[in-house]
Amino acid sequence: MSTSKVVYKGDIRTESTHLQSGTVILTDGPTDNHGKGEAFSPTDMVANSLATCMLSIMGIKANAMNVNIDGSTADVTKIMQTEPRMISEIVVVLDMQGVDDEKSRIILERSAMTCPVFLSLHPDVKKTVSFNWR
Repeated sequence: MSTSKVVYKGDIRTESTHLQSGTVILTDGPTDNHGKGEAFSPTDMVANSLATCMLSIMGIKANAMNVNIDGSTADVTKIMQTEPRMISEIVVVLDMQGVDDEKSRIILERSAMTCPVFLSLHPDVKKTVSFNWR
């Protein structure tokens, strides 16, 4: 079964529907590549997917450890190169909540680095990840 249905809406905009849930996501071309920049660009979605995947995998591990990381956040920066036009680096700064002991923090950090998006990105895409624990 398909995961999603994507419709090109014109003006460098797409509408993606997640078929299982019906959730809709718009993308727009970035202003530096013929778009209006009124929504996430496709490359923004890739960078954002890395952070959401890392937090999700950490959430799974945290639940198994009886640890609550609710309220943790990620700040994502996507850096593009021009020739060829592609993502050259994704910087993810994770501000983590709810974990006081060093052993649990190490386990959660290691789990984040095994998320499917991290492992699926081409090795030429630099992934700079840092963790700030509160």
